Amino acid sequence: MTRVSDTDRAFVFGIDGVPWNLLRKWIDAGELPAFRRLREDGVAAPLESTMPPTTPTAWPTIATGARPDNHGIYGFQKLQHDYTQEMNTSTDRKRPALWDRLSPAVVGNVPMTYPADEIDGTMVSGMISPSVNERFAHPSDLADEITAEIPDYRIGLNWYDYAGEERQFQDDLHSLVAARRALMDRLMAIDDWRLFFFVFTAPDRLQHLIWEEDIILDHYKQFDDVLADVLEYVDERDANLFVASDHGFGPISKFVHLNVVLEQDGFLSRKDRSATGSSLAQLGVTKSNVLGTLKRVGIDEKRFVQSLPKGLVDGLAEQVPGDHGLYDVDFEETIAFAHGPSYVYVNDTDRFEAGTVAPANVDSVKRELRAAFEDVIDPDTGDRVLSVSDGDDVFPADDASPDLVVVGEDGYEEKTKLDDDVFAPAGTKAASHRSEGVFFAHGPAIDGSLETVNLDALSVVDVAPTLLHSVGEPIPDDVDGEVRTELLESDVDPTVQEDEPQATVGSKSEREQAEDVDEDFDGVEERLKGLGYME
Repeated sequence: MTRVSDTDRAFVFGIDGVPWNLLRKWIDAGELPAFRRLREDGVAAPLESTMPPTTPTAWPTIATGARPDNHGIYGFQKLQHDYTQEMNTSTDRKRPALWDRLSPAVVGNVPMTYPADEIDGTMVSGMISPSVNERFAHPSDLADEITAEIPDYRIGLNWYDYAGEERQFQDDLHSLVAARRALMDRLMAIDDWRLFFFVFTAPDRLQHLIWEEDIILDHYKQFDDVLADVLEYVDERDANLFVASDHGFGPISKFVHLNVVLEQDGFLSRKDRSATGSSLAQLGVTKSNVLGTLKRVGIDEKRFVQSLPKGLVDGLAEQVPGDHGLYDVDFEETIAFAHGPSYVYVNDTDRFEAGTVAPANVDSVKRELRAAFEDVIDPDTGDRVLSVSDGDDVFPADDASPDLVVVGEDGYEEKTKLDDDVFAPAGTKAASHRSEGVFFAHGPAIDGSLETVNLDALSVVDVAPTLLHSVGEPIPDDVDGEVRTELLESDVDPTVQEDEPQATVGSKSEREQAEDVDEDFDGVEERLKGLGYME
């Protein structure tokens, strides 16, 4: 077989939430020498994210080359027939990832990889991991080694805990990155790999709370130092390097509450408070102040909720009054509701247990919903604030996909909270996701004469097939993205692999064995959301 290049190794250096416009400006100004070298010796371009541009959808898309309607992960949580939520994990991914196709592999801190797969190689799971436990890494004893060798290692930081303490946040985030780099250095000592895939998520955390260019630039200089080491590492091993972000970033000023829009237009009804709920409300007992009280007396909310049985937590969440987009909705009187936070679902009788809309009427309801969202105008500016897409267009392969995708325009972020008003100040949240992230490529198979290129809609879905072709691998027929041959030195056409790859997503028996992973998430994301800890 004619090869694209002599190398069969690829390194993916992932950085969460990088804005192309700022990074390009800093490279031009000479502030980031490693990124500048990467651009001069290889390829640099903006990278279009998924719709919506979120971490839990985009990283699996980068890793698989498949759209969310094919890889199966639409968000951190999946919505159930009875309106409850369950955490998505690595076992929910329906398409093989790059580390299933290229082996041996080394994988570190990639979001949505918990529990760690038993791959041919080494894996340390990333964002959404509930703790450093035996499912956190493969081989499993690696988790204990990380704890012993990198005692400051943390899975992540909650930026919203640092409002008003920005200096402390910057210090703690710097330490987080240092520990993450120590893990990467440890994994880079493994030399037996065809794929190395490592992600840093710290920029996303910083930019949510702080949107000041000088502070963000200082943060990126830390990553420029890391990138310099990575460039040396891949050059010594004659490997291709791909640098990618899952999405971009930009400032916001207001939240837009989608469920309030639905309520005001008659599509959604809140629950009438029960006698218990009304009494609690009169006494000032709400989800948010219950958790606030726990925090003030030194009780960790996460551990508190984690210790309760799921049925008790769900019952409390339904009784204690609040503004949750699922627990506080009367679904028997609701036509449509928002969840996720960008997704809107018609309350279809075939799909949901308390559905109110016949399947034959779903399309007409969607048209009405689209008009309602497109008519939302900021009273302070007169601007329309929401972009609306049909779920059938965004996710054509999945009949169970969200009915609409509703995303805030620049300066606005969509929310599902059942607030009093459609609009609310963004408060301590300074910035949020944008569609335009970054992409760089460098190495033996990359056309180094291109530098910055204006590629036609280079997308996160194209990263995996382009990487596979760059190391001479055929492109599986279940991949949605395209091989971007214009980035490569060789004009060898990609070949399509029609047979099932040797390494695939876990078998049914493996999935059954992984069902006890749900216990790890008892009381974590979905229950904290259910009690109002997060939306």
